[in-house]
Amino acid sequence: MKNTPIPYEILDLRHFSSKELSPVLDAESAFWLKHLHWDYRSSARLLNQYLDARSLPGYVASADGKAIGYSYFVYEESKAVLGNVFAKVQGLDAENGHEAHQIEAKLLSHVFETLFASPGMERIEAQLLVHSSGVHTHRFEEAGFKIYPRLLMARSLQGPRVVPIVKLPANLELRAWRDEDLHPAGRLIAEAYRGHLDSVINNQYRSVHGSLRFLHNIVRYPGCGVFTPNVSQVIVERHSRELVAMLLCSRISAESGHITQICVHPEYRKRGLAHLLLTVAASGFVLQGATELSLTVTAGNENAVQLYRGDGYEVMHQFDAAVWEKNHYA
Repeated sequence: MKNTPIPYEILDLRHFSSKELSPVLDAESAFWLKHLHWDYRSSARLLNQYLDARSLPGYVASADGKAIGYSYFVYEESKAVLGNVFAKVQGLDAENGHEAHQIEAKLLSHVFETLFASPGMERIEAQLLVHSSGVHTHRFEEAGFKIYPRLLMARSLQGPRVVPIVKLPANLELRAWRDEDLHPAGRLIAEAYRGHLDSVINNQYRSVHGSLRFLHNIVRYPGCGVFTPNVSQVIVERHSRELVAMLLCSRISAESGHITQICVHPEYRKRGLAHLLLTVAASGFVLQGATELSLTVTAGNENAVQLYRGDGYEVMHQFDAAVWEKNHYA
């Protein structure tokens, strides 16, 4: 016997407190931990602060006065970033609930309608890590988004301990991350991603200013896990003191570490620096008791995917990055 769809309405997210959304957020946190090995609770706590301040734009699917799904987005000048969409229905979640997917689709349609009607909107970005590629791909494509598949890759840290052998040219130095590295790291990211596919997906990579905003989100906020400075490393040119390569890491659960950023200046590539930093990350998280290390990479970045596979990483999840630009679709 086919279940009757639950009647619901779409309401403004700013009408709801974190307490009213907690059943949905709890279900989402459980999903992240089970399928992505990611403790989402720190991100949920940050989200709750914005919810209780009634300052976060978005929508809620409400049935009988109770939240069963939500979406939110943020404005960044002429750009908007879709932060999330997730629904839970009668014990079903986004993993296996067709009805949940339909509710999420309705939430997405309201988000699209709002953003397309926003004055001055030039660009919209979305990376919905929680949803596998294909779940909402066609909905983004129908709305005019370009899709870029991305991979969540992971490797086991169990077994014999990996001890990095640091062999660098005399003019290079490997050391731990420092707070004063933030601005030099912004310059490095802008150079490393110049003309890169990832700068098409995330336009913050295209400038030093945008790269600094990206770095602040990694280092200061728990959206990509809890920043782990004692595992994060930089490679510095001894004479100029400029950063030529960088590894930034976070703890995403008691068992799992995550590489949030790894990049090498174009002039210093093909010297084994990326492989060295990957080994350093694995060794550092082993010392912290982690049993798994993960990272994300754009599927079209074949050289990086090949590098990670050679280092023992395997694909555990594929998701979509989606980009809409007004000039491309006007």
